[in-house]
Amino acid sequence: MTKATKAAKHASKAEKTEKKGGFDEIHILWISEGMSCDGDTVSMTAASQPAIEDVVLGLVPGLPKVNLHNKVLSPTLGGEEYLAPFRAAARGELKPFILVIEGSVPNQNIIQGEGYWTSFGNDLETGEPLTLNWWIDHLTPHAWAVVAAGTCATYGGIHAMAGNPTGSMGLADYLGWEFRSQGGLPIVNVPGCPIQPDNFMETLTWVLYHAAGSAPPPPLDHMLRPQWLFGKTVHEGCDRAAYYEQADFAKDYNSPKCQVRVGCWGPVVNCNVPKRGWMSGLGGCPNVGGICIGCTMPGFPDAFMPFMDEPTGATFSSSLIRPYGAVIRRLRGITNMAVNREPRWRHDKAELTTGYDAHWRA
Repeated sequence: MTKATKAAKHASKAEKTEKKGGFDEIHILWISEGMSCDGDTVSMTAASQPAIEDVVLGLVPGLPKVNLHNKVLSPTLGGEEYLAPFRAAARGELKPFILVIEGSVPNQNIIQGEGYWTSFGNDLETGEPLTLNWWIDHLTPHAWAVVAAGTCATYGGIHAMAGNPTGSMGLADYLGWEFRSQGGLPIVNVPGCPIQPDNFMETLTWVLYHAAGSAPPPPLDHMLRPQWLFGKTVHEGCDRAAYYEQADFAKDYNSPKCQVRVGCWGPVVNCNVPKRGWMSGLGGCPNVGGICIGCTMPGFPDAFMPFMDEPTGATFSSSLIRPYGAVIRRLRGITNMAVNREPRWRHDKAELTTGYDAHWRA
């Protein structure tokens, strides 16, 4: 076997290993310089299933060693010291790594080189700011996996709403929905404004287990969301859903009843917050009297505005259910009265009236 053949065989083996995973150590390069407020990073720090600290400290069995590079969570590093791994990754010298993008991607083409929308570090030769777009262009070809954190990064979010001057978009709009990483994965979208902390960490942990070679790729839906997290609607997991069935709607925000008529979009929004809560199982919009405004959805915010108004179609659907709900509510009330009392034979009298037959004594 010639040296060239051996080298080619080694390269092919390395490529297969990279695609399948099986890594003992991996870097997470987290860039929040998109059109963003860093809210997703802040929200993620509240996760407990697992906590980011447990992942970084190696307390989760089976995960590779994780080196996290995040400007909010790397307080001891600054300047070029902090940028070093990002620059190395852009040169193809740091592998493997997972790229996490937070914030929507602005369209640099519409300003044709006249300035920039957002940047991360400077060019070492010219001193000019390096745009988010430059980093995405140079990092994604080398990334083993790419994760979009929050609705801004996944679908554009607030910054991409109608009338915006930035031409902002989600990461998949920028890279293409058919994009595949070095690990053979599509972009993994975890929407939320901000992300539900445990949703994100659970997804990231799945990707890390896949990188370790101990789990299959995470199952994603057609919008690249984790299916097990976004496969149901808010309404399906909401404690108030039974009130909708009975056509018993809240008229103000102090009511425990279904809030569809006061602006809740829960019946058509893919999100698991009512089931999961926000922190440690507590909170979550409808759980604490808030309405769902669709912040996990690709059409947010435009498709759900104006907020606080009754959703489009809710008047029609709630009107249709009113006669059914009124009958069901009345019938259930009658049944409730019937079963909400004790049987007559429970008494302290001399005669046994339970229907007990003592024939066997004879």
